[in-house]
Amino acid sequence: MLQHTILQAAGQAWPPFLLVTGLLLVGAVAAEDGLFEALGARLADARLGAQGLLLALLALVAAVTAVLNLDTSVVFLTPVLLHAARRRRLDERPFLYGSVFMANAASLLLPGSNLTNLLVLRSDPQSAVAFAARMLPAWIAACTVTAACLAIAFRLEDGERDHAEPPALRFGLGAAATLAAALFAVSMQDAALPVFAVGLAATALRRVRPRIDGRLLVPLFVLTVGLGSTARVWHGPAHLLDSSGIWAAAGIGALASLLLNNLPAAVLLSAQPVAHPNALLLGLDIGPNLAFTGSLSVVLWLQASRAVGARPSLRDYSRLGVILVPPTLTAALAALLAARL
Repeated sequence: MLQHTILQAAGQAWPPFLLVTGLLLVGAVAAEDGLFEALGARLADARLGAQGLLLALLALVAAVTAVLNLDTSVVFLTPVLLHAARRRRLDERPFLYGSVFMANAASLLLPGSNLTNLLVLRSDPQSAVAFAARMLPAWIAACTVTAACLAIAFRLEDGERDHAEPPALRFGLGAAATLAAALFAVSMQDAALPVFAVGLAATALRRVRPRIDGRLLVPLFVLTVGLGSTARVWHGPAHLLDSSGIWAAAGIGALASLLLNNLPAAVLLSAQPVAHPNALLLGLDIGPNLAFTGSLSVVLWLQASRAVGARPSLRDYSRLGVILVPPTLTAALAALLAARL
């Protein structure tokens, strides 16, 4: 009986983890091709003011997050945003914190945009197209409010431009692998194996050593399976969500993500069918913007930003998150409810 329960929990957990691994592999090849850096440099050189540049780069983060997953986004785009800010000699703080805040907020759109989406949807299967259609209004609201709050919190002034030649924009293997992975993720309900195969083939062809830290993913997988097994024999979380409305479900998701991390929390709360899965996902995806304990993406963001000389502050992260999350979550929930009317 115990073995069967563990196997069920592992069956819920392994496809999302494999899909994210595949997307990280694809992102590594795209980064090796200079795709992200070239896009960032061209935006930095565009005829945009400082605030316009910030908003354009946040839009890039939102798009990459939606297609290639938020973990891929924070690992490969955080350095791009920082380089763009430095190229224009701007205050890099809104670019630094914006890269992770927008990644979390923009991870609502597709199942593969966030591991938590995939974990919750294992108990409530939806096609990528159907899921995106339901979540699009909430995604637009979350991204818009996040960008607006960051633009207001940091009043950027134009600096001097760096007139060095930007890196060449090449559409090679990285772009092809990105397109293939995106097509699989959108067109298939279970895209884990095809996307992983694309990532594996692309890294082998490019001979790239991807920046995937097994010391982060493996313990999270074990914890996720453990909590998923627990939730299959202890129905307390399911009863709590069944008795909750949409707003409460989002709040429970946000609080659980801070206490447990949103990946284990997703499995704990969705081992049984969930009454309000999309509202729960809003809390699980946006809630981690309150504190660094909320998601794997924050740990990856810390590593990526420190690797290029940035000095992120966990205190500033939470200070900004407390201002950012309430209006973002409220707007996303309101948009989700309005779309149902």
